[in-house]
Amino acid sequence: MEAVIAVVALLFVLMIALGAYVTVKAVGAAKRGVDRGITQARRTVEEHTLRAKSLVQPGSAGEVARLRLSLRTSMRATQDALDAGVAEDESLKESLDLFARLSAHGHELDAELRRLETEPDRATLAERLPGLRERTERITQAADSLRWAARDRARRFADDDLDSLSAQIDVEAGALRHWTRTEPASPPPPWPEAQAATDASAGPGRPASAGEPARPAIDQAGPRPTYPWQKKARPESTT
Repeated sequence: MEAVIAVVALLFVLMIALGAYVTVKAVGAAKRGVDRGITQARRTVEEHTLRAKSLVQPGSAGEVARLRLSLRTSMRATQDALDAGVAEDESLKESLDLFARLSAHGHELDAELRRLETEPDRATLAERLPGLRERTERITQAADSLRWAARDRARRFADDDLDSLSAQIDVEAGALRHWTRTEPASPPPPWPEAQAATDASAGPGRPASAGEPARPAIDQAGPRPTYPWQKKARPESTT
């Protein structure tokens, strides 16, 4: 009896532990989902703000907003392309490592540009803009190069698979169109009873069967006709 109670207590403890684990996992997943939603909403709001500033603010302030928008757009597009491609092509892991190093420079530049958005000294900002523009172009060009290389690689794999599939389909289609026409087999000869019935049903005018006398193809010749210019036959001499 004590053993049964111990087993039941152990099962109860295990069920409680399992329930707590599932609850923690569910809460963690929900929290991560909320965090992703908040981050995405914050990014969307910030990008719309930058787009508005790049269109409305003149001079250096508008240029800084345009640089930030260009940098963030290029980096996010490359990140999405690499994350989507690495699930099917593990060789892109090295590209992800390179992009992580590039992202460190991108985050540093984005933070510097964010600080310069509120810079009151417009003259100093104008002096620094050429260097900031060059850094932005270098980072975005590197990100674009990685993104387009990953897309070209995926498209090449898709083209190779399509070529192989097309070749297999052509072979199968050729095999389906290849057939040999067989001549119809001649029917077997009829049995004697069937042949006799067929001859009887044929009626008069049918050639005689094997049991009947054969009918000559040409009638036997009668007496030869005589003509006036022929000589009369002489009677045989009795002497």
